[in-house]
Order: sequence, then C-alpha cells, then structure tokens
Amino acid sequence: MHTVVERELELRLVLSPERSIPVPALLAFRTEDPFAVHVTFHIGTAHPVNWTFSRELLIEGVFRPCGQGDVRVWPTKADGRSVVLVALTSPDGDALLEAPAAPVSAWLERTLRIVPPGTEADRLRIDDGLAALLAPTPDRGQEEPRPSDGVQDAE
Repeated sequence: MHTVVERELELRLVLSPERSIPVPALLAFRTEDPFAVHVTFHIGTAHPVNWTFSRELLIEGVFRPCGQGDVRVWPTKADGRSVVLVALTSPDGDALLEAPAAPVSAWLERTLRIVPPGTEADRLRIDDGLAALLAPTPDRGQEEPRPSDGVQDAE
C-alpha cells in the first residue's frame, strides 16, 4: 500500500529584501518514492511548476544550510519568524522562496513517522525486483549453446 502525505502552504517568493509575493504550494511525500519530496507551485497559470528534490536535503535545511547546485535550503528569521529559505536554480531562472518553519517541520515529522530515516530503500524493494529480473523463468530455462559459443577457430 502506498501512502501520500500532503500539505498546502503559502510560501513567499522573495523579490527583494523589502518585497515578496505569496505563492501557494503543495508539499507531497509518497512512500513509493521515499527519498524525495515533491513541491508543486501554483503560480497563476494553467500549468503549475513542479520540483522534486531530496527529503534529506529539506530535513537538514530546517536546521542548517545545506545543498549545492539547483537546490539549496537553510533556516533563518524573517520579521521575527522562523522560516526556511529554499533557493531554486534552473535554466529558466532563479527563485528564492520563504516557507514558515513550523508547518514544514510538522509535515516532515509526519513523513518520518511513515518512513523513518534509513528505511527508505526497504520501501523500494530493489532486492525483490532484481531477484525477479534475474531469476530463470520456466519457459526460458537454460538456452542451448549456439554454434559460435565456446567454439574456437582452429588455425
């Protein structure tokens, strides 16, 4: 059975130190993809913007600066409130988003209760998939060797 943990939040797109605009977002965690968090930004167009990145990155970013490249996360204070900043970089541009720390942390705690750290790989059942892929099937069995198999040319 697959479980989804979602949370609607209003983030702030930081345009300058003095100006930001609200951006409705949906945080989603799916047990069939236990290493990732999915964020859907509703930006007022017909097509929302979707980002997927490491759950571990977001967990760590609630406590200390982390990440490099396309996604960076760090805690800070804004107007006396605890917030989590998420910097996103893509070929289309950069965005700095501010999320309220308490709801993000509460949502992350819910995901951690469902899939504790270190148990993510168990959810993927990779070993079961590999065993099924590599197991001989009754109709295949062992193939007869082809004439070129194991035959060396005599010179």
